[in-house]
Amino acid sequence: MIELISTSCEQTEQFGEKLAKTLSGTEIIAMFGNLGAGKTAFTRGLCRGLGVTNNVCSPTFAIVNEYEGKFRVFHFDMYRVSTIDDLHSTGYFDYLDAGVLVIEWSENVESILPEDAIRVTIKYGTAENERIICVEWANLSENFSDGLLGKGRICSAR
Repeated sequence: MIELISTSCEQTEQFGEKLAKTLSGTEIIAMFGNLGAGKTAFTRGLCRGLGVTNNVCSPTFAIVNEYEGKFRVFHFDMYRVSTIDDLHSTGYFDYLDAGVLVIEWSENVESILPEDAIRVTIKYGTAENERIICVEWANLSENFSDGLLGKGRICSAR
């Protein structure tokens, strides 16, 4: 796990962009965090890192947005999902292994997340724009944090 401190929306996007460089194309990225914490900003950076040129926005009303880049990206919003039937209605299971899945509000579907999902938790920090970003992934390379010191503060790498 690595814990990062972001002091701006731009830095949060840069952390997402850096994570994108480590992906192979079929990962599930489970995003956790309160409303306005920066889940979509992180996803915007991740998509930019994968060469997506479209505008990346929250899929709140669409449930899933699709983007084309180095890999296909399927950006889900599970805020309104509370049952397995709700989950089936999103088409989630049809997208598995079809690209990178980014799931906002993963708290609502945590029981179905695979063990190897990349978990990104974004919490409010003490300053107005400060965010604490925890990335948990067994395959996260030790050099993930290389080059990030100028873009926030690394709290810990475990």
